[in-house]
Amino acid sequence: MTWVRFPEGFEWGAATAAYQIEGAALEDGKGLSIWDVFCRQPGRIQTGENGDVACDHYHRFREDVALMHLLGLQTYRFSVSWPRVLPFGVGAANPKGLDFYDRLVDALLEAGIKPCVTLYHWDLPQALQDRGGWIERDTAYHFAEYAKLMFDRLGGRVTRWITHNEPIVTAMAGHRLGFLAPGIRDLPATARVIHHLLLSHGLAVQAFRASGRDGTIGITNANTSYEAADDRAETAIAVELARDFGTRLFHGPVYGKGYPTSVVRTYEAKGAPFPARAQDFEVIATPTDFLGVNLYSRERVAADLRRSVGYRPAEPTLPLTPMGYERAPHALGDFVRWISAEYGRLPIFVTENGVCDNTEPVSDTEIADQGRISLLGGFLSGLVRAVVEGAADVRGYYVWSLLDNFEWAFGTSKRFGIVWVDYATQRRVPKASALWYKEVIRQNGVRLS
Repeated sequence: MTWVRFPEGFEWGAATAAYQIEGAALEDGKGLSIWDVFCRQPGRIQTGENGDVACDHYHRFREDVALMHLLGLQTYRFSVSWPRVLPFGVGAANPKGLDFYDRLVDALLEAGIKPCVTLYHWDLPQALQDRGGWIERDTAYHFAEYAKLMFDRLGGRVTRWITHNEPIVTAMAGHRLGFLAPGIRDLPATARVIHHLLLSHGLAVQAFRASGRDGTIGITNANTSYEAADDRAETAIAVELARDFGTRLFHGPVYGKGYPTSVVRTYEAKGAPFPARAQDFEVIATPTDFLGVNLYSRERVAADLRRSVGYRPAEPTLPLTPMGYERAPHALGDFVRWISAEYGRLPIFVTENGVCDNTEPVSDTEIADQGRISLLGGFLSGLVRAVVEGAADVRGYYVWSLLDNFEWAFGTSKRFGIVWVDYATQRRVPKASALWYKEVIRQNGVRLS
């Protein structure tokens, strides 16, 4: 097999999220987040854990930056904890919280690593949740104020910004199904949350433009590559409905196409209208510079007229990872092709793509996670084909994740890191996948699979 290389200037990185790695949940003036509260509700976290310590990155960030440098990372995507810098979500900033992100950004730049900052990765300040959270329109304006604070503080050194990570998860898992924070199950509330998240994105982009800072800004969505379970005409229609509810609902407004009619009709029929006001869609569609794509697998779709949405997930046909995701290496390339055809050949960063692989250490220094290497290689093979064939303008790739971490409702039971974390000692050990990824970065390419 030969190496196929990405275009010159393609950027290679890794991604993390604040609550999943930082720890120091109650230190240095940080306020409570909805995750601090959610984890303390009995039965919410599979392992009974919380993120109070997680990977202790707050105290060990210099060690982690040194690891990034060792692996040859060119860019690092991390999120800011909103309640760490604004303990009550609004009002006076926390100097110690801001200082932490100053130190982290400076350490990255000193190591030659480009920071990419996500403003919201699910850890809303609990003080704002107590006032209604994303169900209330005011939260969108508070988010824009928080965004401005971070642009002013880090804008001279950070030149790549992401407003939201996966608003579909905040809305659906947090407010419709309730298995992630804040744990609400309410369809009308979900419609309001969707709209206010997207509105807050647009307001933050406007604040970035008004700041006069150099750099680029976009949004990251959770994506699935939808595939028809069979070749019937009704199944093809079902796939498009799945894309309406799972993809176009969150991408369409950002790119000036509004909400899909099928979604609006379904929500309104259930008493859950979207609370759009005049000019909201103009704000949401404020031009961005790139789209962040998070993708882990595919979903096979079948028609089902018994369901109001008109479709259902079909049974998996491929082996599953410990997260229950199908091992579908073609999905990443397929999706960037589709999204580029749907909205125009827009600049894309793959902001998350990874594999849950719970392989245990062979020794104190060896973790042979070959299953992760195999699937990551397949993902990158499909991606490079889409790029070199001109089907998608992909500018960079962030593996999820740098470290094993607190995997939300699963606690520490699921390991996505290319670096092993011994939670008892906080020792870090690069896995076989980390050394493989280091070579991918060095070659700026992948061996086709």
